[in-house]
Amino acid sequence: MNNVRFSLHTALTAWPRSPFSICVTGALVAIGYCYLRGDWRLASKGRRWPARRTVAFTAGLAAVDLALQSPVATFTGSYFQAHVVQHLLLMVVAPPLLALGAPSTLLLQTASRANKKRWLGVLRSRPFAVASHPVPVWFFYFGAMFAFFLSPLLNYAMEHMALMDALNLAFLLGGTLYWWPMVGLDPIVHWKMGFGARMANLALGVPFEAFLGIAIMNQRAPIASMYTVASTRAGGAVLWAATEVATFAGMVPIFLQWARADDRAGRRADDRADRSAAPVPARTGLAPADLAPPDLALA
Repeated sequence: MNNVRFSLHTALTAWPRSPFSICVTGALVAIGYCYLRGDWRLASKGRRWPARRTVAFTAGLAAVDLALQSPVATFTGSYFQAHVVQHLLLMVVAPPLLALGAPSTLLLQTASRANKKRWLGVLRSRPFAVASHPVPVWFFYFGAMFAFFLSPLLNYAMEHMALMDALNLAFLLGGTLYWWPMVGLDPIVHWKMGFGARMANLALGVPFEAFLGIAIMNQRAPIASMYTVASTRAGGAVLWAATEVATFAGMVPIFLQWARADDRAGRRADDRADRSAAPVPARTGLAPADLAPPDLALA
């Protein structure tokens, strides 16, 4: 990757022009179109899809585009801070936004019966159950960060961009598997977690993220050959601060969903109590004809 120095001009013009970036743009446009088409289909049937979900999903796609097809990707060849920003966009920004868009629910509500069966087959499959299990997902999510940033893999991948592109997609997939059951609105077929478990899962990652950021900040040598020591330490600080903020921000939708769920449960309990307390008509022992209105009985 060519080294590009940061300036206002390069920040506005240094967009990647590789086949990978072109494929990313095409894929994001196609996914966004399919999502909006599902929204339009529901609207044509008189059913309203929440606008906040569409906004969240669109913002998630934009975050992926910023990470892989913007000057952020170009600057990763010169600045470790840019590499950390790219990593954060792919793992802690885009995945929760995409999950809040509830794409699986929209697909199941608007797709043809054949496509619904195919997607449900994927969700209910054994391989997907294994891949989405919270324990391996947790270790993959945090372990991937340590393995990438604290080993020679970062330097090797940056010198072989095809590998770096593949790793970026893997980071996005790992972030999606981690955040989907945390903040997502889609029904989870396997391994559904309670709201308390979701918050605990996020909190468990805080010390690991802090340790990783501090470890990078204390590096005495550049983390990779294309970076400086100052850039390395600055990137570690960005990683530490941003992951802590992202953890707190991730708890907000979980708390709101928890509050709404408790509110709905309370209303259902009140409805059941009202029905059980409603007076029951006394049994008189009279025949149905005797209970008919006088005019009908006389008729």
